[in-house]
Amino acid sequence: MAKVTLQGVKKNYGAVRAIHGIDMEIADGEFIVIVGPSGCGKSTLLRMVAGLEAITEGTISIGDRVVNQVEPAERDIAMVFQNYALYPHMSVYENMSYGLRIRGMDKAGIATRVQRAAEILQLQPYLQRKPRELSGGQRQRVAMGRAIVREPSVFLFDEPLSNLDAKLRVQMRLEIKRLHAQLGVTSIYVTHDQVEAMTLADRLVVMNLGRADQIGTPQDVYNRPATTYVGGFIGSPAMNFVTGRIAGPQARLADGSTLALPAGWSVPDGEYSLGIRPEDIRLAQPGEAATLQLDVDVAEELGADTLLHGRLADQELVVRVPSQAGFHDRSRPGLVIDPARLHLFDRESGLRIAV
Repeated sequence: MAKVTLQGVKKNYGAVRAIHGIDMEIADGEFIVIVGPSGCGKSTLLRMVAGLEAITEGTISIGDRVVNQVEPAERDIAMVFQNYALYPHMSVYENMSYGLRIRGMDKAGIATRVQRAAEILQLQPYLQRKPRELSGGQRQRVAMGRAIVREPSVFLFDEPLSNLDAKLRVQMRLEIKRLHAQLGVTSIYVTHDQVEAMTLADRLVVMNLGRADQIGTPQDVYNRPATTYVGGFIGSPAMNFVTGRIAGPQARLADGSTLALPAGWSVPDGEYSLGIRPEDIRLAQPGEAATLQLDVDVAEELGADTLLHGRLADQELVVRVPSQAGFHDRSRPGLVIDPARLHLFDRESGLRIAV
């Protein structure tokens, strides 16, 4: 195992800068998830750690060794790819042992490592099968087993669950979490799925157009997003953003309703972007004064919850409420916003404002 350090890491493709300077230290045994949409630079960053992409500027260290000029095979890393990358003509055992065989390890040592990995991943019954005889989840376990037998200092995962159906993704997510708890190897995991990111990570790196908008624990990122981009990306449904004109202890919203600000807030008067998560808005109880009325366009039933999609004047708003009879398109429920759960952002830069 080893820590991984990135200092001022940048990547250019000609005149285009894909990575704008990443500084990060990943502790020995930590599970880091790099999350963001397609094109944000997350896979490029992972490939630079792996040595599959050259670094334009900065340094990457694994342990105490700078690896900028070190070949991928010499970095003591193991990578799990999205497409499994299994040899179709080899058995599961041969696929898992291939890397050890080309390194010249003796047969007894190979057998010990493969059997141990197969036991961890519950692959013992499948060791003599070919990849075509396995399900997608089993193939992904074989790919992870091939990485495990290497006993590397760092695991790298490049969207390993993207090709699996929803149920298998949940199962494999749990297996990866158990695997990390058991092995304790430093891991860097790339995904576009924020549920995977939140459930797996010790810390998240939220990427936005080649920059790390925020690095922090899942709870830090969820509860205190550093930018409107992070607030809108982490959380499902996404955080609502409404314009509020703050004057003294209250904010006036687009529909003319007013919202009392949390005690202790001290910000200059002016227009701001107020962030409100759908789950932090509730239905007004009978006899309770509502903060606002929502003009519902669509009521989306999800079983235990209902998502109310509506408008606040000309601004969209989504509310998560417990499912109950009576919600329908064009309804107009009264809602209450918890001021303590408000997030304040600068309208121009999108940066969180300390209050």
